[in-house]
Amino acid sequence: MTARIERPLSPHLQTYRWTLTMALSIVHRATGVALYFGTLLLAWWLIAAALGPAAYSYVQAFTGSIIGRLIVFGYTWALMHHMLSGIRHFVWDLGYGFKANEREALTWGALIGGIALTVLIWIIAYAIGGGR
Repeated sequence: MTARIERPLSPHLQTYRWTLTMALSIVHRATGVALYFGTLLLAWWLIAAALGPAAYSYVQAFTGSIIGRLIVFGYTWALMHHMLSGIRHFVWDLGYGFKANEREALTWGALIGGIALTVLIWIIAYAIGGGR
């Protein structure tokens, strides 16, 4: 018989002190899931545009509603946040940004950058007439 090897148990999330890096890592995964569903909305829009004005008007009515605009705004934020968090992970994959201050700077950059880019995109969209 072989002797049983005592191995340490994996600590649970309750053991760790929550950090912004941990939270945004989870948000990065959640935005990936949100992008999947948002891409279904994008596909609906493209298919409706190909089918003609009648089909397109249904999509425009939905995305022009308050709920539709909130969903599209959330999709925009998820896209920007996921992109910037992906860049953050890419920097880590290259072996950089592991010092505490660098890690915090990359994390805050992804968080603030995602929000700022989303607001900037929507301001530009309304400025060129996309918000009518």
